[in-house]
Amino acid sequence: MRLLFIRHGDPDYALDGLTETGKLEAELLSDRIAPMDITEYYVSTMGRALATALPTLEKAGRTAKECEWLQEFSIPVHRPDKEGGFSQVPWDWLPQDWSRYPLLLDREHWFEHPVFTEIDLKSSYDHVIDEFEQVLAAHGYVRDGLCYRVERACSDTLAFFCHFGVSCVLMSRLMNVSPMVLWHGLAMPPSSVTTVYSEERRPGIASFRATSVGDISHLYIRGQAPSFSARFCEVYGNGDRVD
Repeated sequence: MRLLFIRHGDPDYALDGLTETGKLEAELLSDRIAPMDITEYYVSTMGRALATALPTLEKAGRTAKECEWLQEFSIPVHRPDKEGGFSQVPWDWLPQDWSRYPLLLDREHWFEHPVFTEIDLKSSYDHVIDEFEQVLAAHGYVRDGLCYRVERACSDTLAFFCHFGVSCVLMSRLMNVSPMVLWHGLAMPPSSVTTVYSEERRPGIASFRATSVGDISHLYIRGQAPSFSARFCEVYGNGDRVD
């Protein structure tokens, strides 16, 4: 099985849509994805993901299953570095704050930090994972411990048009790590494609492995520079995002 986690194009967050650059990225992305042999398309119900998927679906003559659980993992939390301040997403902590708590990197206990217990983030995480596992099970892969029991081996390709945060949530399940590891260790540029394959090294037992993360080759081959709204400044004070 192959899973494609596709981030939306350059976002207009205020309108929950795409900027003009984002619309161009979605078009270039469609030239890459539409010719693929995609078994099922799934898309977040948020406007920026729907707008990104639309050119691909139109070119492929397909429809997508709209899934609320693929919405961005946007649960406001108290941001530790701002007294009384909130972050609209649970992972937007400064490195000097989250790195003080090794618990956050623990696969079995990351959600026990007070910032997360205050809002019962584990329940939101479990909801997304439960929905995702139902999709995998429908294609023959059933969670069994830290691996998957293969009830029906297949080479299906599933495409998920969604968002950075929720992609990391899904991948944290496949890779058995805290989502904080991926939220703070990966960057997925707008319109990027992250590819994860199943591996069945013994009959009936599968695990998952990423072959590429945040790939934007569809932009480079058309001479389009990637949008910056995936990361923060490389060097403090160089004019790029710091907050």
